[in-house]
Amino acid sequence: MTAWSFHPGPAIFGGSDAAARIADVLPQDGPCLFVTDKGVMSLGLANRWIAALEDEGHRLVVFDAVEADPSETTLLAAVEAGKIAGVSKVVGFGGGSPMDVAKLAAYLIGSGDDVDDIWGVERATGQALPLALVPTTAGTGSEATPVAVITCVGDEKRGVNARALVAAWTALDPDLTIGKPRALTAATGIDAMVHAIEAYTSAHKKNPVSDLYAREALHLLGGNLLLACEEPDNRKARGAMLLGAHYAGIAFANAPVAGGHALAYP
Repeated sequence: MTAWSFHPGPAIFGGSDAAARIADVLPQDGPCLFVTDKGVMSLGLANRWIAALEDEGHRLVVFDAVEADPSETTLLAAVEAGKIAGVSKVVGFGGGSPMDVAKLAAYLIGSGDDVDDIWGVERATGQALPLALVPTTAGTGSEATPVAVITCVGDEKRGVNARALVAAWTALDPDLTIGKPRALTAATGIDAMVHAIEAYTSAHKKNPVSDLYAREALHLLGGNLLLACEEPDNRKARGAMLLGAHYAGIAFANAPVAGGHALAYP
């Protein structure tokens, strides 16, 4: 058999009680940087999670300035906010953008590295702060991956791909996706399906375990996407979509995506 390896990603807490369970496992040794965006905050999606964390004794430093395709300026502002507060752990809450900022903030605060020294593959070799990621859409799979992408000067997108960025925990809470608009549900669901398809057909690093995750991701996503669109309050379908997107993320974290994603940045 050809040599191969597989990384399983973060520990997963699934279900509507995931907030309390994440709050329980986060270390109690200092403040927590809570990275999100203003849209999530204005919709009240974070309220239950913030309450659960605070009820468990975690003092939160909320950074909600993350924009779509987050800039390096935003990332550095999040890092500075965390350093000033002396945070000892990070929670990323939202779509792919807040989670990517949270990954890099946890690493840069914990390691003390400069972001310009870690762009690329496995150049981040230091120790990140403990990190939990909470997706509010079933699409990017960012909570499962070692990758973060930032928009730099001149609209150049640069990425970090390193195991040091992998979260310790992730929460798949279907209540956070209940009622999402049909168009958003469809777009994020197709995004997740593309992740699984590209991982399964990848020419590099695919292996028997990544194939299992990719196939199960397609089974969950293909079997529930239409139902989630037609019945936006269907908790079972929403939970299956979250799990499918996560499995797709694990698959492409091990068997990289290919041409379809490359074409997004001509």
